[in-house]
Amino acid sequence: MSIIKQYWELFLVFFKIGAFTFGGGYAMIPLIRNEVVGKKLWLDDDEFMDMLAIAQSMPGPIALNTALFVGNKRMGFKGSLFSGAGVILPSFIIILLVAVVFTQFKENAVIERIFKGIRPAVVALIAAPLLGLGKSAGVNIKNIWIPVIVALSVWLLKISPVFIILGAILLGISHLIYLKQVLKK
Repeated sequence: MSIIKQYWELFLVFFKIGAFTFGGGYAMIPLIRNEVVGKKLWLDDDEFMDMLAIAQSMPGPIALNTALFVGNKRMGFKGSLFSGAGVILPSFIIILLVAVVFTQFKENAVIERIFKGIRPAVVALIAAPLLGLGKSAGVNIKNIWIPVIVALSVWLLKISPVFIILGAILLGISHLIYLKQVLKK
């Protein structure tokens, strides 16, 4: 396959994901994973999970960050431009169309009910893939308490995810230091 076709393949994969995913960036993650790990074999599952962790810790939308990382890994800087454009363009076009059309129908009760009906479906689209992502991340019955505590801390205690990530990094480093000391004995 020529290099131009590879760039367009990147663009089209992410354009398709951006065009047919409702619910925002987190709803796109399982689709991105399915395409780049399952179908295209551009990354293995461990690489994807590492990339996802980095994408979550970076500023900006997670789907865009993930697309940029995948594009860069696959085809370098230009690859990230194509994958980034692919994931952004559908949303841009849809928002533009909605803005034009919605201003004419914003007071319509039917349209309002349609949007209220879509909300629970969007929540389900975000929640359902968490099981697959949790399995890939190694979440099991023994350590399920960790993501539960983190989710509750962010949701109920309003702890910034930045502090959670920094705390996880510090715990990971201290665990490695502890393991090294135990192995030396």
